[in-house]
Amino acid sequence: MSPKISFLNTNIHNLSMRDTLDLVEQAIVENRQLHHAAVNASVLVSLQKDNDLRKSINSADIVNVDGQAVVWASKFLGVPLKERVAGPDLMANLIELAHKKKYKIYLLGAKDEVVSKLVDIYKEKYSPSIIAGYRNGYFQEEDEPDIVKDIVDSGAQMLFVAITSPKKENFLHKYKKALSKVNFIMGVGGSFDVFAGKIKRAPQWMQKSGLEWFYRFLQEPKRMWKRYLVGNTKFIMLVFKEKFFNGSAKENSRP
Repeated sequence: MSPKISFLNTNIHNLSMRDTLDLVEQAIVENRQLHHAAVNASVLVSLQKDNDLRKSINSADIVNVDGQAVVWASKFLGVPLKERVAGPDLMANLIELAHKKKYKIYLLGAKDEVVSKLVDIYKEKYSPSIIAGYRNGYFQEEDEPDIVKDIVDSGAQMLFVAITSPKKENFLHKYKKALSKVNFIMGVGGSFDVFAGKIKRAPQWMQKSGLEWFYRFLQEPKRMWKRYLVGNTKFIMLVFKEKFFNGSAKENSRP
């Protein structure tokens, strides 16, 4: 596995999209579990004070960077990451892989009408056999053991969890061992809403320019202003503090 980039109290694997897909497929072929996590500017800001979130992220087998700002920050700090591995893009590629290799997926998250619509889309585009099971993301803590049992019993090789941070990270960390028969587990945030057509994703030029957050903000300004405008400012401050005061960013050659 590629070296880890260590900064802002976490470790990010220096992986490309192709690298990540190869590792996932290898885990499935070898029938072992791969726990995936991703960080963007917002998550990195949150985990500075959220010990549970930091522990959940750092316990993952793979941590990708899902945010162009983090890629830029890594270059500024002298530990450049290969590229952004966006969660929606990774999920889309893995769904294609599941169809090609006849793997089964489990979808957990979003509102019932959203996840149900996404299931219908995948059944029509690929095959009904690709769906091992699904459930909306609105549940209580006491429901979790039954949900985990349903996921395991479904025989899914891939689990995609579309609930907000830090809930998705903490859920996967908490039940990682109980989900050991599921070869790949991943939090995908709002990806179900995107693929079900509820939310539009930014054009490619905005994604490549690091402006996808701004496109998302324009769609829901009342809900997103604090996360992006305040959060991005805090992220910039953290990066400058790391650069000029801490100086702890480094590349770790150990996997």
